[in-house]
Amino acid sequence: MASPTADWDRVGDRYYRKVKLYDAIFDQDLELENYIIAGAPYGGALALCRDEQKLHSYRGTQSAKLSIDIYSYAGKLLKRINWDQGPIRGLGWSEDEKLLVVTEDGTVRCYYDFQSDFTQFSLGHGAEEHGVASCRFWAGGFVALLTNNRLVAVTQYVDPRPKLLAVPPSEKIQSWSLIPPGQTLSRSVEVLLAIGQTIYVVDATEAEDRLLQNGPFHHISVSPNGKFVAVYTEDGRVWVISSDFQERLSEYNSRVKTVPKDVQWCGNNSVVLAWEDEIHMVGPKGVALKYYYDGWVHILADIDGVRLITNDVCEFLQKVPDDTEDVFRLGSQAPASVLLDAVDQLEKKSARADDRIKLIQSNLDEAIDSCIRAAGEEFSSQWQKQLLKAASFGKLVLPLYDSDGFVKMCETLRVLNAVRDYRIGLPISYEQYQRLTPTKLIHRLINRGEYLLSIRLSEYLHLPTERIYVHWASQKVRSSSEPDDVICATVVERLKDRRGISFESIAKTAYDDGRPSLATQLLNHEPRAGRQVPLLLSMEEDSIALDKAIESGDTDLVFFVLLQLKSKLPLASFFRLLSSRPLASALVESSAAAEDTALLKDLYYQDDRILPSSNLLFSEALAQSHLQSKVDKLRLSVKAVSDSKDPSAVFQQKALREAQQLLRTQDTLDKDLGGGYTGLSLNATLYHLIENNYLKRAYNVQSDFKVAEKIYAWIRLRALVASRNFGEIEELSKSRKSPIGWEPYFNEVLGAGNSKLASVYVSKCAQLTPQERSEMYVKCGSPMKAAEELVKIKDVAGMEELKAKTGDRIAAQEIERMIAPLRSRR
Repeated sequence: MASPTADWDRVGDRYYRKVKLYDAIFDQDLELENYIIAGAPYGGALALCRDEQKLHSYRGTQSAKLSIDIYSYAGKLLKRINWDQGPIRGLGWSEDEKLLVVTEDGTVRCYYDFQSDFTQFSLGHGAEEHGVASCRFWAGGFVALLTNNRLVAVTQYVDPRPKLLAVPPSEKIQSWSLIPPGQTLSRSVEVLLAIGQTIYVVDATEAEDRLLQNGPFHHISVSPNGKFVAVYTEDGRVWVISSDFQERLSEYNSRVKTVPKDVQWCGNNSVVLAWEDEIHMVGPKGVALKYYYDGWVHILADIDGVRLITNDVCEFLQKVPDDTEDVFRLGSQAPASVLLDAVDQLEKKSARADDRIKLIQSNLDEAIDSCIRAAGEEFSSQWQKQLLKAASFGKLVLPLYDSDGFVKMCETLRVLNAVRDYRIGLPISYEQYQRLTPTKLIHRLINRGEYLLSIRLSEYLHLPTERIYVHWASQKVRSSSEPDDVICATVVERLKDRRGISFESIAKTAYDDGRPSLATQLLNHEPRAGRQVPLLLSMEEDSIALDKAIESGDTDLVFFVLLQLKSKLPLASFFRLLSSRPLASALVESSAAAEDTALLKDLYYQDDRILPSSNLLFSEALAQSHLQSKVDKLRLSVKAVSDSKDPSAVFQQKALREAQQLLRTQDTLDKDLGGGYTGLSLNATLYHLIENNYLKRAYNVQSDFKVAEKIYAWIRLRALVASRNFGEIEELSKSRKSPIGWEPYFNEVLGAGNSKLASVYVSKCAQLTPQERSEMYVKCGSPMKAAEELVKIKDVAGMEELKAKTGDRIAAQEIERMIAPLRSRR
């Protein structure tokens, strides 16, 4: 097993290591010096695009076609995107591995997977007119530099809104970089422009001169944490200064006459300069380390180091982590180093193992933690095992140690080793994995089509697997040339036992791929109607969408479908859909009755529903404020039922004609007697007339509309009582008969407080028994007449009770006198 410090180099008081990740990366015929290379954060994919500003070796017409090739760091080609959209001025990646391509005319394409699917937007702000010169990217956005020195910032890709930054000076820009929004005090992106002898800091509101005097600066690079800036001067020196330009931290003289092709930060501790085949890594205090290569080398920065790419090898250069240094540094007496040595002695079956453990007994928990962390930082699986073995041995000696961290690290290392394999090519470090999160790592594997590994890792990490199966099925739909029925059966068979699978997503892929029949078949297996219906509508499967919504029993969903259909279909087609679906028709009817009477009329007309149509017109007539409008609406209502032979329609027609007549009568009454009649019902009109003592007019209206005598008698009685027209009521009592009998007269008049007049009607109630008439007299305050009624039937008990209730002494004596003969006869 090779020494873990074999690839270490000392720079000042720090150690750096260059870890070999993969070899034989690219074909030797691939001229890396002629390519623009962009690497996704956290060990993601590589994007290679030929630099059209350089000369290339001619290898036939096929190689002459411009393309963007996406590779893994192990050199595996993941995708080739043919490019014909004009010169590329910016190539970069987002944190979630979206590829951003910016063309000279300001068009931006965002490729969100490795299947050439993209969204597109334009920078605007004069980009098309002046052209894009170059771009700088960060994890969540980018800034484009136009040829007129204007800067356009894009801070998100979901809903991109390019914004102009402040106007910088118009002089030539030697180099530039940016500080991401999350690392500035203003929380907005800041751009550093090297112009002339100084550097300008440009944000959304101003361009501030930092008043430097040692320019021009050929390179500017900002550290990952945004706290430091490295600049490369005209005389070959590298300065490291604070990002507020208040303090110079170190200086290094490269003594190289040519300007390096790239300057990047290696973590936050050192700066890497790259020439064609030479690398200088400048550490703190200006101490440097140099590496030489046989061919062209590209440097790709990440949060904790840089990756060095040549045709032959991919290496990772980083500062040796503190825990790793404590464990492996020559002569280290750190507890973790002693613990590792103790395990080595244990394997040799040496008694010194126990002595070594005793030396660190008081710091054993610290030693265990350090070994676990060091294992996470290692790329060698052998040294990972050795460090974990040391931690495990320490746990045995320390019985109360919490093992959760140990178990978690074992899980993490299994995941990291799996994805670092050359067949996958994701050389992610432990720190990068913590930043990326397991969920996003699984997403990267899914995009690469590594479905089996994605499923196994998800199950191992207890993450949901549904999206993996959905992605697999979507790719199956895209790539398969089999008949639709066969593809559907294959997908359903594979996914039938999986919970939470969204067939709607798979169906959408099929529809977007031009296979609507397959999309419809797949949607039949989607259990959630809310997912089925929107896609069916977008597929123009209107009747199926409506049926699915009705089957779901969700009236809100049915309403949603109906609104969508109403807005896009001709009215006749819309009504035809409703004709065989009673629930949908009822919902439209109830909704239209409250909000859209025009639609309701059309619905009734389409269904030939005569009575509801007439009723609707009648309701509109009642709502009119002008007489003529009311009459016109009523006429239309009559016309709607005029051709029907249905008995109910005939009755309605008659009622509507009477309504027209009533309106005219009420209009006449309003003109003759003053307002207040129009809009009343027939009964209310009669009541109003009688109450106002227009008895003759009321009689004429009764006669014209053939109001039944009983109804008219009731209206007349209540109106007269309400107006306290007791004289007219008394005249009515002289009649021999009443259509409603005389008891209602008694009750109404008595209720109005006129007991004297009420008593007149008691004797006319011949159909009542003497006891009932006696009670009526009592209510009128006539105990003597009540007693007379009881005498007729010789009701001694009733008279005794009446005598007891009366408060009049004379009346009581008289009643007693009337009772006496009846007693003697008994």
